[in-house]
Amino acid sequence: MELPGLAFAIWMFICFYASVDGYPSGKIREACTSMIPCHGSSPQLSPEHTITVNGTEFKPGDNIEVHLSGPDFEGFFIQARDAEHLDSPAVGSFMLVDRRLSQLLTCGLTKNSAVSHTSKAKKKYIKVYWIAPGDAPKHVQFLATVVKKYKIFWVKIPGPIVSQPNALSPTPPLHATSEAVSTSHPVSYLSKPFNASGCGSMKFCIRNPSNCDPESASCFFLSFQQEKSSVFIEMSGPSEGYLAFALSRDQWMGGDDAYLCVNEDHRVHVSPAYLKGRSRPVLDSENALEDVSWRLVDGVLQCSFRRSIRLPAYKGRFNLDASYYIFLADGEASEGGLIHKHRRQPLITNGIYNVTGLPHDIGGSRSPRLIKAHGALMFVAWITTVSIGVLVARFFKPVWSHSFLFGKEMWFQVHRILMLTTVMLTSISFVLPFIYRGGWSQQAGFHPYLGCTVMALTIFQALMAGFRPSRHAPRRQLFNWFHWSTGTTARILAVVTMFLGMDLPALDLPDPWDTYTMIGFVAWHVGIDVLLEIHSYCLVRKVEVIEDDRVQILQSLTSAEAEGRLFKQIVLAIYICGNVVFLIAFLAAISQI
Repeated sequence: MELPGLAFAIWMFICFYASVDGYPSGKIREACTSMIPCHGSSPQLSPEHTITVNGTEFKPGDNIEVHLSGPDFEGFFIQARDAEHLDSPAVGSFMLVDRRLSQLLTCGLTKNSAVSHTSKAKKKYIKVYWIAPGDAPKHVQFLATVVKKYKIFWVKIPGPIVSQPNALSPTPPLHATSEAVSTSHPVSYLSKPFNASGCGSMKFCIRNPSNCDPESASCFFLSFQQEKSSVFIEMSGPSEGYLAFALSRDQWMGGDDAYLCVNEDHRVHVSPAYLKGRSRPVLDSENALEDVSWRLVDGVLQCSFRRSIRLPAYKGRFNLDASYYIFLADGEASEGGLIHKHRRQPLITNGIYNVTGLPHDIGGSRSPRLIKAHGALMFVAWITTVSIGVLVARFFKPVWSHSFLFGKEMWFQVHRILMLTTVMLTSISFVLPFIYRGGWSQQAGFHPYLGCTVMALTIFQALMAGFRPSRHAPRRQLFNWFHWSTGTTARILAVVTMFLGMDLPALDLPDPWDTYTMIGFVAWHVGIDVLLEIHSYCLVRKVEVIEDDRVQILQSLTSAEAEGRLFKQIVLAIYICGNVVFLIAFLAAISQI
């Protein structure tokens, strides 16, 4: 293998095994040999930055002042190497001038043999000192890699050569520095948008919403079409940042084969990547994609490419003739093509599929089934059962005081059944996120804390009701106050918790519809509550007037009670219907995610 080819192979190996997709902290020991950042693109050809020194000769132990300067840059990496063997390890050590901008690194066995940045803050000038070692070669050349922004960088910018006294002129290095290593295939522009023809018959398609048209501005689309030993892939969606899909052996991010289409300054770059945990994708410098094309029109990003079904020479690329879960994600990309974490849950297929097998036309879900069940059960409990149960206990004691169910007053039995149902639904729903996450979620904000508080209040309320004093016991008034205050606090916190939960990435109901609908429910419940309070007050006043008149008291009281009973029952029926409408709306929204 020729040396340029060897350098290229070493670069690919380092990039693939690097544990991060960039080095904003400057700790770039993985790039000690190649000096190439693993940013998924090729180096630039003509350097804009220069290296200067304060002398041309040195003796072992001397300090040489080294300067790196030029237009604004974010990152850098400086080494000194044998000028006649630039692929050899770094020689000598460095001493810092400004620790806020630069830091020392150890490359190979030589301590402090390289200098890099401490952050991605923009800088124009770096000054360090190089200390010549006792076993220094006759001629030493300074090299620098400079990152202007994520995908714009120069590698091994050649600096001055310093020599020991009386040393002969150095022979030219075996290969030029700062050469661009091209790893990409030709890219073309799509003349027209994708279409869904052939989905389910000739090609495997994933669409969200179901059966949407990839030409529309609201359709996420991914298709696979086998052509002999390769697969042609199309990806489309409303995004001005990036689109990505991944093949996964489970429904969790990590250890996955991913492909990204990233908008960088109105040009789209298509790159394979590897997902490692929940960190940013590690872009693969070894590009196995062919026939790459892209299109970016009216906020819809589309890209297509071809890859072989099997890629034994490319470690980390999955075989396409096996079955996987398929992820489809979108998000924002900043200047230079640096991608940011997707703000909502990726679309995930509901099962594993072989994209080279029988063609399907399927959808997916942006919310896991356990999280959907969690949300649905909480809506049933805190929109329907608890609200109706509270209303019955508060306003229907006199209405159903002479009606009995299983030996107890009807209002009490209805209230108890609804409240026990609430406790059961809340308890089941409460454990589902923990089963899904396998523990506590650190990304859910205040939602889990409030949820735990609501769960604790719900259990406490049920236990307190089990030890309810008799109607005429001295402690009954205290019980009534605690029972009311605990229940009211739980209901208020439950509504707040639902407000927060509806916009979490794992559920993320449509905005702003979810907020307005929940506000509508709260207004509906408060309005009915106020209406019944006003009616009860008016009924009491009417009875008091009748009693004061002392005329036809019995007949009038019976008439007033009958009138109040009928009104309350009509209001209750309307209230239940309204609650069911709100519940169906939320459940329908969950089912559409």
